[in-house]
Amino acid sequence: MHNPPLNARRWISPSAVIAVAQLLGTSLWFSANSAAQDLAHAWNIGESDIGWLTSAVQAGFITGTLFMALAAMADRFRASRIFALSAIAGAFFNACFAWFSHGLPDALLYRFLVGFSLAGIYPLGMKLIVSWEPRRTGMALAQLVAMLTLGTALPHLLRALGAGLPWQTVILASSVLALIGGGLIYALGEGPHLPSVRSRGDAGAARGRAAVLSAFNARPFRAAAWGYFGHMWELYAFWTIVPILVSRTALAHLAPGWGVSGVSFAIIGAGALGCIAGGMLTRRFDCAPVALGALAISGTCGLIFVLSWPVLPPLSLAALMAIWGASVVADSPQFSALSARSCPADMVGSALAIQTSIGFAITVVSISLSTELLVRMGLNAVWLLIPGPIVGLAGYVLTVRGGRRAALA
Repeated sequence: MHNPPLNARRWISPSAVIAVAQLLGTSLWFSANSAAQDLAHAWNIGESDIGWLTSAVQAGFITGTLFMALAAMADRFRASRIFALSAIAGAFFNACFAWFSHGLPDALLYRFLVGFSLAGIYPLGMKLIVSWEPRRTGMALAQLVAMLTLGTALPHLLRALGAGLPWQTVILASSVLALIGGGLIYALGEGPHLPSVRSRGDAGAARGRAAVLSAFNARPFRAAAWGYFGHMWELYAFWTIVPILVSRTALAHLAPGWGVSGVSFAIIGAGALGCIAGGMLTRRFDCAPVALGALAISGTCGLIFVLSWPVLPPLSLAALMAIWGASVVADSPQFSALSARSCPADMVGSALAIQTSIGFAITVVSISLSTELLVRMGLNAVWLLIPGPIVGLAGYVLTVRGGRRAALA
């Protein structure tokens, strides 16, 4: 069912292999952003045009996850094969972006195709975690999302290390990393804790497609989805506006040697530590309180920022942003773990794919609104992020309570 080379060697756990592969594969996500200044000079485009390149990746990812879910791809074929092929495709389209793009129109197409390919990396990584680590999914998924968080910043590190190189070389480095990640997963193969794709056949595939529409009928899955959607409203919008928050507050002068990008990297990178801390907490507590606690903390940080950012001392503001950066993503793996365990094992891939697709569609709206309102309202526009945690918490709690009342009736 799976290849023996990596499985036979227990010098590294399967979840660690998947996490590293996720880090390398998701380096494709923001590879274009690392070359923003070079692209602006070469193509005579502005910052808003660079934003369109990011939106193209998001749109491709949404389209790809919808295709994966509706076609039940994740439940009809081996997850490791889909991951590896997606990494190869993403590396290829990313290389095409570096080699053949001469302006925004063709660049948008290649970035869309990179995003489409990423749909076979991130959700399938979650399914692979479930196939290997069903009893410690919360911790394993925490490692996975921690690597995803670092993966978003990895292209900027590559750009810093290759400052004297052409931007195309830096972009191609992400393609090489993605190929390595795909190779690791291909060698690892499937875990033993999900049904074999051979046992499901066409009937299983049809059931997987039906699961896309029926998964939300289950209260536990619907409750976790509410929390996940509220979290997604806040997360990517926060990551997008962090450099603006840094540049317009005292944080820009707190560490002069770091600059805006260095401080922003530290704030966003704190999310990796938050994910690991949340995963460790699941050893003593269930995933639900850990996820809800992180969501409540991030929402509270947003509220404190809005109410007090003009008067907070720089060190207090830095501490607030570090806590916000750590908590804003710490709930993500726990909500995904709750979703994974609330649906049948042979539906995990499709259910996670459709949830992820809807979540990323939400990010497109929140990113657009937050960046536009920041221009019009200044930092007070951060109010826009706070409804996400509120709706996520309320939706989860009310759905769970409704289920308990129905059970007692």
